[in-house]
Amino acid sequence: MLLRHLRYLLAVADNGGFTRAAEALHVSQPTLSQQIRQLEETLGVILFDRTSRTVRPTDAGLAYIECARRVLVELEAGKRALHDVKDLSRGTLRLAMTPTFMAYLVGPLVRDYVARYPNIHLEIFELSMDDIEAGLADDSLDIAIAFDQARNADIESIPVFTETLGLMVGRSHPLYESQDVLTAQQVGQLQFALLTPNYITRTAIDEYFAKARITPKVMIEVNSVNTLLEVIGHTDMATILPQPIASGERALRNIALQGDVPSRGAALLRRRNNYHSAASLAFLDLMAGFDVS
Repeated sequence: MLLRHLRYLLAVADNGGFTRAAEALHVSQPTLSQQIRQLEETLGVILFDRTSRTVRPTDAGLAYIECARRVLVELEAGKRALHDVKDLSRGTLRLAMTPTFMAYLVGPLVRDYVARYPNIHLEIFELSMDDIEAGLADDSLDIAIAFDQARNADIESIPVFTETLGLMVGRSHPLYESQDVLTAQQVGQLQFALLTPNYITRTAIDEYFAKARITPKVMIEVNSVNTLLEVIGHTDMATILPQPIASGERALRNIALQGDVPSRGAALLRRRNNYHSAASLAFLDLMAGFDVS
């Protein structure tokens, strides 16, 4: 059995048939079919049901495909380990963050990391929590900053700081210069522009409103952090986002709230029991001493 057999196997499974898989692999369909037959003969099982219009894995095929994916992921990790340079004179770090962290963390972190390790090539991705977990699991990401809520048991979650959410307004808002601490009743009178419900941040916001018995006046919902910041900067609406996002450069101001403010744990995520490059370990070290205030 060769690695080629495993790659061909996954190509058929991922493309739903031999024709598309052959096109993706740039081989002829007869060659691909022959290779899969060889693998089946070696294993002594039928991996694909070819009797229907759609080629589907058999039960044995499904089990073997899952193992084949893990094998190829481990082999790719091993390949990176061979090329890793411990003195950080070269290397690559594939880093991901969820959108709200990206809004205030990526700039300072990249600034400090590049200053320490100028020869490391950075690949940075803004992804949802689901996509981050998938990327870590299939080894297309090295490390991520997200919420301490990883559902995949193969992903290690290392707490790094507590993120506090805050109510913020732009210059156009009547409260921009206010020093008052808002009560729950006053918050309920504000007009809000918020992230859409598919954001984990919005879940924390809604939990805050429910706990404080506030029925918010949500006038606008936005599926982009940057777009939301533009809306707040040019209207008299309020929003709730991580407090560090509010800054003089953005002309946003945090407004103090009475009672408990919403917060959640931020974590550095990486694949458990995986090879961790010198570049990713250096990032972990940087994050441990990083001031997010």
